[in-house]
Amino acid sequence: MRRSVLASMLAMTLAGCATQVEKAPSSLPIPTAWREQVGPSSTVEAEWWRAFGDENLNRLVTQSLRNNPDILIARSRVDQYRAQLRAAQGDNFPTLSAGVAATRERTLSSVTGQPYETAVFQGLLQANYDVDLWGARSSSIAASQASLEAQRAAASAAELTIASSVASGYLTLCALDEQLRVTEATLETRGNSLKLAQRQYETGYTSRLEWMQAASEYQSAKAQVPQLQHQIGQQENALSILVGMNPREIARRPEFTQISPQQMPNLLPSQLMNRRPDIVQAQRQLLAADASLESSKADLLPNLNLTATGTMQSSILHQLVDNPFRLWSIGGSVLAPLLNREALTAQVDVSMATRNQALYSYEKVVRNAFSEVNDAMDAIRQGEAQQEELQKQEKYVAEALRIASNRYQNGYASYLDELDAQRTLFSTQLNLVTVKNNLLLAQIDLYRALGGGWQVNPSHP
Repeated sequence: MRRSVLASMLAMTLAGCATQVEKAPSSLPIPTAWREQVGPSSTVEAEWWRAFGDENLNRLVTQSLRNNPDILIARSRVDQYRAQLRAAQGDNFPTLSAGVAATRERTLSSVTGQPYETAVFQGLLQANYDVDLWGARSSSIAASQASLEAQRAAASAAELTIASSVASGYLTLCALDEQLRVTEATLETRGNSLKLAQRQYETGYTSRLEWMQAASEYQSAKAQVPQLQHQIGQQENALSILVGMNPREIARRPEFTQISPQQMPNLLPSQLMNRRPDIVQAQRQLLAADASLESSKADLLPNLNLTATGTMQSSILHQLVDNPFRLWSIGGSVLAPLLNREALTAQVDVSMATRNQALYSYEKVVRNAFSEVNDAMDAIRQGEAQQEELQKQEKYVAEALRIASNRYQNGYASYLDELDAQRTLFSTQLNLVTVKNNLLLAQIDLYRALGGGWQVNPSHP
């Protein structure tokens, strides 16, 4: 009879292990290299922003890593998951509870029939332990450990994102300063041209049309100054918030020309991306989901529980301490889920689906990371080529403006030639600032995509 009951319990327990969600196989092909290879490998550089050699930038990034609210939230979440890991580890130990009770009662004596009062003291000590036969608790601890590591990676990802945002915002602020400088220099040049056109009109040398054209171009450049000043103020406010300050003026390098794009290494091996925090986070989340799945499966199997209790009762208080327990019991029980097996099986399906989602997320993060690196490298290469061509164009247009100005002043050409050269030079100079800033931002994007910077090997130019 007992054997048949045990057989029935085992059959029902194993039946509860059947789930409806299949485990998705890992199918991620990790690339061995980027789409485009470029020479010897480079070593890792953690504080990559220092490569720009700007103390103002270094100070801002350091302050943001210390005070930014998003980073502080991420670090606090790490503390939360660390405490959850300690709780999971604590569940792996036996539970021990102790108690003391005191009562005072009035009863009738069976001998004399008179009432009398007595005090009764009782002590209790109980230990309980669930044996981890199938690894449910160890899997739960492993899941908590992986979740903690995932949160640490998430905190690192927050630090990388904020540092990248601060660096991008700082360089954009410097670029806006340069655009304002170019605009003010153009405004000064057009102011001189306006004075010349007015003087030549007043002397009857030219028509009023050229004077009006010079005035129109002067006002066009002047109207851009307030807009740039507003953008500079907005950028300063955004940077102040990122570094954890109230909106204020930001100290920065006065000359944008002093900021140079970094030298690219000859080779960026794909292994550099192993330090990218969002990939580490996704990987640890996948490990946590796998461990949680194993824990859910183990909950379907029988559970072995051991208990031990000891009690003592006395009318004298100190005897609870002086005398050993006179009553004790030790026992064990095996419990198998029967009626709630559907709920436990559903929990396994939930864990399986969560694990599959973690796998798909991991594959998505890795593929996206390789795409971001390739995009940033292509943007750097194309930006360098565009900057070189614009620098050549700037020289040609500056020379064309000089020639047109001389011809106009000596009466060999109309003001339209000089006006056209001024417009082209102004547009070229603004485009050059924009392209250089985009090149710097693309390098920051590459730093972020790789999870940090690189050190250029001097032996491999």
